[in-house]
Amino acid sequence: MATTYQPRLKDKYSAEVIPALQKKFQYSSPMQVPKLKKICINQGIGDAVSDKKMIESAVKEMTTITGQKAVPTYSTKDISNFKLRKGVAIGVRVTLRGDKMYEFLDRLIASALPRIRDFKGVNDKGFDGRGNYTLGVTEQIIFPEIDIDKVSKIQGMDITFVTSADTDKEAHALLTEFGIPFKKK
Repeated sequence: MATTYQPRLKDKYSAEVIPALQKKFQYSSPMQVPKLKKICINQGIGDAVSDKKMIESAVKEMTTITGQKAVPTYSTKDISNFKLRKGVAIGVRVTLRGDKMYEFLDRLIASALPRIRDFKGVNDKGFDGRGNYTLGVTEQIIFPEIDIDKVSKIQGMDITFVTSADTDKEAHALLTEFGIPFKKK
């Protein structure tokens, strides 16, 4: 019988994260331990109003980074100050679940975050009060999949980790166990 592929962090979750969090928060059942539900990656491209090719290149880059087809996001209303019309593509997003989510998280922790200049850890102020965490990345070139020579414009992105945790403390402990390097206080 052939063994099926299992992402490294998925194995780590069941082998190390569940017992560690169960001990720390005194959960009576392993099913109470918070899980990582999905990772949402969003990239707003303000210059796309004047240049339509920016959306195409952003979709291609985001698809390369995540391994899943990214979709453009469209404006919902007209804003004259920004020369914005309703229905114009202004961003790119992708939602990762399951194995692709664990693969992306592994690449983010192991290879992308260490490539940030002057990196001292990620800020722990991005929690929303309901157990979700948003991390802002200033440039997409930290991902090894991106060829720097082919990048037309350096863009930032927001990466949101949606967990089943009820509190920020539980979510912080979950993400720390996965290996996200938060700043030391």
